[in-house]
Amino acid sequence: MKVLFLKDLEGKGKEGEVKEVKDGFARNYLIPRGIAVEATEENLRKFEEKKRIEEYREKKRLTIAKDIKKKIDKLSLTIKAKAGQDDKLFGAITSEDISKEIKKVSGIDIDKHQIVLEEPIKKLGIYKIPVKVDEKVTAFLRIWVIKEE
Repeated sequence: MKVLFLKDLEGKGKEGEVKEVKDGFARNYLIPRGIAVEATEENLRKFEEKKRIEEYREKKRLTIAKDIKKKIDKLSLTIKAKAGQDDKLFGAITSEDISKEIKKVSGIDIDKHQIVLEEPIKKLGIYKIPVKVDEKVTAFLRIWVIKEE
């Protein structure tokens, strides 16, 4: 029986491949588990249509992510914080604080988990912070942490 693999199966086939397999293997294992379907013209057409839709959505998502990246790359934030004599902050600036400041200044809604801070900012200075807009797109945000008078 010819089947269309919907998922990768090690040693048997990869997603999108059409292969000839034994009837019993197809009926008793592949098809009931959703790993493959019979390779009819209708199933092949449905699979191709699904692939085109997924590719379109991925392309659209990447385009939106790249637009957000451009905006964030141009953005510079100035955050005022109370600090002591040696420029150490009283407290710290966290990814949540940065997220709120981005929203306030630019209107871009960035989740605190997208801001890659290895540890909170605890000193005055200039920082270049990576912002993971998408799994494939990373922007860099410039932040000036200045002393609040």
